[in-house]
Amino acid sequence: MKKLDISIAGEINLDLIMYGLPQVMPVERELLGTDFQLTLGSSSAIFAHNLSVLGSAVGFVTLVGTDALGKVALERLEEGGVDLSRVRVNERSTTSTGVTLILPHGRERHILTYLGTMGELRLDDLDLDYLKSARHFHLSSQFLLKALEPDLPYLFRELKSAGLTISLDTNDDPSGQWGGVFPELLEYVDVLLPNEGEACRMVNKLTLNEALGELARQVPCVAVKCGSRGSLVSMGGKKYSVSGVSVTPVDTIGAGDSFNAGFLFAWLHGWPPDQCAYAGNVAGALSTLRVGGTEAFRDRDLVRRFLSEHSFPGGSGQ
Repeated sequence: MKKLDISIAGEINLDLIMYGLPQVMPVERELLGTDFQLTLGSSSAIFAHNLSVLGSAVGFVTLVGTDALGKVALERLEEGGVDLSRVRVNERSTTSTGVTLILPHGRERHILTYLGTMGELRLDDLDLDYLKSARHFHLSSQFLLKALEPDLPYLFRELKSAGLTISLDTNDDPSGQWGGVFPELLEYVDVLLPNEGEACRMVNKLTLNEALGELARQVPCVAVKCGSRGSLVSMGGKKYSVSGVSVTPVDTIGAGDSFNAGFLFAWLHGWPPDQCAYAGNVAGALSTLRVGGTEAFRDRDLVRRFLSEHSFPGGSGQ
């Protein structure tokens, strides 16, 4: 019997979100925002927190600094029920925990990230036996994990040999190259979770259908996030288009990571692809009802009510 449902090795930071700024921001001027929020950030941590709230047993391995930002981030994960017993505190350098500054402008936003310890996480920071104690392994933000990335093929091979299934959400490649070890990783991936722009860029295709066709030849299950329109899944030679859940969003930060949580929760319970996509759409929509990627999931009454109203497949919300 596996100890964990999902193990995760990845990045962690806080999101500092300032609302109400003009889209064009002149230098040497003091610009006033209308609101500010500090929330748990990073794709891996948001995914871990929200998946744990849905009811999965989640273990998270990361590297944090000795600073207050890292402490607050870990406290948020612990509140969500995530196992943090293998988290490492950075003792190699004075590098602090990373941070992301997000400046929303309506549907668009500026995203400014200082990698900090995210870029210093290495293979020898990971307890492989602990990661192997899960049924499934998930990796997010491949291109931000600068020190770990060269060893990802080895890590994926080790986990596959231990019987784990693997999912990958690369997120964007800031370099725009989609190279490095990325092509090599696909042979080990069971579930790929890009958004539609990423899907096209990672295989250099102009349309989503072309990209999905190419990716489906390499990965057994490809689930593409299409924002408010829902999601598109290719699995077993079939395509499933599932409409989004209608809500009035407060903030879309972390919606994709929350989709991943809902999709993989259902996938690990053996639900068919269309219901996995629906579960992802529900979780993604729920996350938009509060600021940041985890605040909606911290409101347990909201979680239980929303999952019940939308017949989420088996989620406890506890």
